[in-house]
Amino acid sequence: MATTRESRRRGPSGRQGGKAPAQAGLSRERIMAAALELVQAEGLAGFSTRKLGERLGCEAMSIYHHFAGRAQLMDALVDHAIASFEWPPETLAPLPRLRALMHAYRAMAHRFPALFPLVALHRLNTETGVRFIEGILRAVEAVVPDRELAARHFRTLGYYLIGAGLDETAGYARGPSAVEPVSDEFIARECPHLVAASRYFKPAEWDRTFELGVESLLASLDSAALQGHSLKS
Repeated sequence: MATTRESRRRGPSGRQGGKAPAQAGLSRERIMAAALELVQAEGLAGFSTRKLGERLGCEAMSIYHHFAGRAQLMDALVDHAIASFEWPPETLAPLPRLRALMHAYRAMAHRFPALFPLVALHRLNTETGVRFIEGILRAVEAVVPDRELAARHFRTLGYYLIGAGLDETAGYARGPSAVEPVSDEFIARECPHLVAASRYFKPAEWDRTFELGVESLLASLDSAALQGHSLKS
């Protein structure tokens, strides 16, 4: 009878209470989903494998059965965000396709707002990352066949898209403030241009501002392609 009571208490797994170890239910997919939720809830600065383990109901060390370390997990999250990028059809003409790519990048940034600062600054030197870069370069070269000029425009587009993504998801409005910020009265009195412009800085105006930047950049690419101009001169 003692043996029977003991086995009931321990359960079929042979462990107290009959519960399987938490890590038995873990998978890369489940860990990544929980990690994305944690980043969204607490930001990159608040992320830790200890908190992730608590969210998953396991010890932090159990996560390392699926990821070699925290850095590998973060790489996987970046790859996940990049892999969600929605590529427009190859059948589109080069310039409209590049326009669609720029909008798709912005959509990806907004899909992962708390993670995007890591995506933006990651070197993207994983297989997923370099394939993504290759695809964007091919799209730019389809508009501007000159390889040097295409490379420079690729960088210019990156400056704009990364900057816009960071500003809209984690930028100025969420940034640190001065310890003693100036008053609204001071701004109204001393900064009339800022007062007039500030209405256009609000989130409701972001779409039109983004469009202005996209069309300005595409016009520059289109002009370079039509003129056959090279920066080598």
